[in-house]
Amino acid sequence: QVQLVESGGGLVQTGGSLRLSCAASGRTFSTYAMGWFRQAPGKEREFVAKINWRSTNTDYADSVKGRFTISRDNAKKTVYLQMNSLKPEDTAVYYCAHGTYSNQFGSWGRGTQVTVSS
Repeated sequence: QVQLVESGGGLVQTGGSLRLSCAASGRTFSTYAMGWFRQAPGKEREFVAKINWRSTNTDYADSVKGRFTISRDNAKKTVYLQMNSLKPEDTAVYYCAHGTYSNQFGSWGRGTQVTVSS
């Protein structure tokens, strides 16, 4: 089992940047894929980005391509989401998840709020 704790959310103006972090505890971090998801008020949770365990493969939702970058540091058991050129529609609670690159994510953090003001 792995426990995940997100941080780095906050309030930012349109066009601004934030860097989210997700710290993991447990022994299985480095051999699993990690993902970021988000859920806006009144909407279903949606995929944002994922990265495989060796950082050789990444994938992004079309809505964030070119603006967000996912990365990981296995030595620190941490995954990051660098978010640039933020838009009001990026406002959501962001969750990190642990699982497989084929989208089987079984462990989730509690989320961190990102609010982008217009």
